[in-house]
Amino acid sequence: MAIRYNEKNKSFQLDTKSASYVIGIADAEGFVGHAYFGKKLGEDDVTYLMRAQEHPFTPESNSRDRLSFLDCFPMEYPTGGVGDFRESAIAVRSSSGHRGLQLTLDSYNIYRGKKPLDGLPATWGSEEDTETLELVLTDKVLNIKAVLSYSVFDGIDAVVRSVKLYNESAEPVFIERIMSASMDMDNKEYDKILLNGSWARERHIERTPVNYGIQGMSSVRGEEGHQTHPFMALLDKTATEDVGDVYGINLIYSGNFLTLADRGQFDTVRLMTGINPEGFCWKLNPGESFQAPEAVLVYSGEGLNGMSHAFHDLYRTHLIRGEYRHKKRPILINNWEATYFDFTTEKLLAIAKEASKLGIEMLVMDDGWFGNRFDDNRALGDWFVNEEKLPGGLKYLVDEVNKLGMKFGIWLEPEMISPDSDLYRAHPDWAIQIPGRVGGLARNQYVLDMSRTEIQDYIFDLVAGILRSANIEYVKWDMNRPLSDLGSYGLSAECQGELYHRYVLGVYRLQERLVTEFPHLLLENCSGGGARFDAGMLYYSPQIWCSDNTDAIERLSIQEGTALIYPLSAMGAHVSDCPNHTVGRVTPFETRGYVALAGTFGYELDVTKIPEEDRKMIPEQVAMYHKYNDLVRTGDYYRIASYRQNHMYDCYMVVAKDKSEALVTFVQVMGRANSHSRRILLKGLCPDKKYRIEGEDRTYLGSTLMQAGILVGNMWGDYMGKLIHIVEAR
Repeated sequence: MAIRYNEKNKSFQLDTKSASYVIGIADAEGFVGHAYFGKKLGEDDVTYLMRAQEHPFTPESNSRDRLSFLDCFPMEYPTGGVGDFRESAIAVRSSSGHRGLQLTLDSYNIYRGKKPLDGLPATWGSEEDTETLELVLTDKVLNIKAVLSYSVFDGIDAVVRSVKLYNESAEPVFIERIMSASMDMDNKEYDKILLNGSWARERHIERTPVNYGIQGMSSVRGEEGHQTHPFMALLDKTATEDVGDVYGINLIYSGNFLTLADRGQFDTVRLMTGINPEGFCWKLNPGESFQAPEAVLVYSGEGLNGMSHAFHDLYRTHLIRGEYRHKKRPILINNWEATYFDFTTEKLLAIAKEASKLGIEMLVMDDGWFGNRFDDNRALGDWFVNEEKLPGGLKYLVDEVNKLGMKFGIWLEPEMISPDSDLYRAHPDWAIQIPGRVGGLARNQYVLDMSRTEIQDYIFDLVAGILRSANIEYVKWDMNRPLSDLGSYGLSAECQGELYHRYVLGVYRLQERLVTEFPHLLLENCSGGGARFDAGMLYYSPQIWCSDNTDAIERLSIQEGTALIYPLSAMGAHVSDCPNHTVGRVTPFETRGYVALAGTFGYELDVTKIPEEDRKMIPEQVAMYHKYNDLVRTGDYYRIASYRQNHMYDCYMVVAKDKSEALVTFVQVMGRANSHSRRILLKGLCPDKKYRIEGEDRTYLGSTLMQAGILVGNMWGDYMGKLIHIVEAR
């Protein structure tokens, strides 16, 4: 069994492929403590690591120092107001206004499989490959029950956690804080890794020491945003890509979050993640429950690459769903950078005709096809075809594209509304707003109140009608501004603090309805490019728009940070025209293709206008994608060299699960004068297997390629790229 309870030691041990997670029960009151998370253990009792036998001892043996015990005991799910003065995982205000809460173990349950989460995205598993532990904790004064759920999966080094709170009292209570997971780490000097950035610079890796006090990432934008991400890794000071202990935590959620590390007086570190308490307050009536989002905890004893492999495997096999879960995605061409709002049926068909000749498989019509949408100042919410741009309507265009042997996709921004729209004029109260205040605009648009089911239903009916009107096989679902001016006409005064979370639940409900009613649809989420690239969205869409920045060199850092957690198959990656629309850089067409290959692959340019030498290269890139995509989509990703760190070149590789082949991508960002070749040490191969570099005759042992390496010659010019395909010698 992957999960077992030791009655004698009063401990629970959860075993993954290579790790163990141990929970201990201390004191007659049933305090739940965190004992261990690390390399896999045997059956020895390690609950002594909780130090309950040391001063100040447990309350049953030394109640005089109860507060001292509560303030140093490694709590599995810490509460506030009763003596633990570190960051709390939960805060509940009673109907009398008091905030003290103490949760202790009441019972437990171990079972095969895993339950879904009410209204939330979550990992999933069967009785054959998944096991779950539920710890039932209670506060007997408030009659509050918290169920802590832990799931482990065969072959994957991850522990998945969530919390569900029940009000079993006769009075309402108000949840003011609820984290999804907390873990007290023992005294050790750690570094932390966070992902930060801005629009067009998403998820850049930052490594810094864990200092005393509270540090981490958060968002109050109604999404994680371009600037922050619900992820943190704690790692040994000496940990590298390939060696050392690494602990990663990632929240499966698409709204406001808080992820923090709290280093305290005894050099312990409390790591936690969950819904951001800023602006959050949930009224929980008697008999009701509240489900917190799910969090993923990963331990790797093999450095950052080991952590990435665990996240990738978990998300590919136990989070992403649907027809395209393990399927090659069609190569698309999106017209946004080609035309912006200036297009017609004739122009789109011209792009499609040329693209189809070159092997591109899908045309995606981006913003500007609906209502009075001639620029981004109007018409959001008016989801009906603009026949001035598309004479003959949507079905005619789609049918003509299909005749070329291409699929058709469409852009939507269903969560938004323009002040200059028929929908806003009819329903101004549908926008999120504070009565009496002029709401703040962003991109000249407001946000629809997705906490209200009538608005969700209206939008779904419009979107479903569009999809039924023609053979549309792909939707790019966009969201182009954060939430502000938080107020809802659908919520009472005491429930306004629920709006942020109810908004996210509404979006989830909409997308769940969409993929359920249209099971063959390929949904790609987007938010101003890469703002809502998160595990929550992966539950509904197997790929997400990685960034609006399509410049190949800029994408090296963006894709590196994204791939720290998310599989390459999730990243929307496109070849764009040059000079690049974001930064003005001119990069060889060949290099743009190599970088976009580490993703779902497509084009975002006017194929009728690009230079002939670039156009001739597209069939080669299409063939390259078809040759390597199975490997890229399913293999293990390894970081070898980072341009972010060395400022000269970037290198990464993907290795097949069976070690039979590998693909190395090398990008020389800056050319170097008077230099010899670079020595690159490969990773992830089988030491005893013989390999051949495609295009060469000689063979190498895997150990040679990993320990002695290969030589990559200096290339003439900046921004030059190279692919190296390595195959097992038969």
